Amino acid sequence: MSFLTRLTRTVVRMAAPRLVGELEQLRGLRLVPATRAAAPAVAVEPPAAEIPSIDAIQAAARLHDQAREQANAAARTKRKAEKVLARTPDGTYGPVTIERVPSGRQTADLDAIRAIFAANGLGELPMRACSPSLVITWAAEESTDVDTAALVAA
Repeated sequence: MSFLTRLTRTVVRMAAPRLVGELEQLRGLRLVPATRAAAPAVAVEPPAAEIPSIDAIQAAARLHDQAREQANAAARTKRKAEKVLARTPDGTYGPVTIERVPSGRQTADLDAIRAIFAANGLGELPMRACSPSLVITWAAEESTDVDTAALVAA
């Protein structure tokens, strides 16, 4: 049995029950429990007793911004190094050995899965939303009269 046949059977076996349920729901053959009803993802707010102090929130936001800046700087440095290393053939260069090894990590081939769904009349590929991103925005600090005077003088 070919890999594609096994993959098709696995995808159909996993997705078919849910798709049948969704078709029954669309046709009005089955009611959807309130817990399964499709609703937009909403951030859950912790109870008031669990909310940290403003000082703790500001300190955490500063740490988060600092870590983000360091990660961005590290990513820029890594990209710069990879430009040189990508052109370097495998081999030993002094104390450094460069080699390319296959990754053990795998991701779903969405194009192949879409083709399987289309070939079997399963409709669109079911997708789910990603988790929300954390965005921190600092309010502009109020300027003092000394700062304003310095800007006017310049």
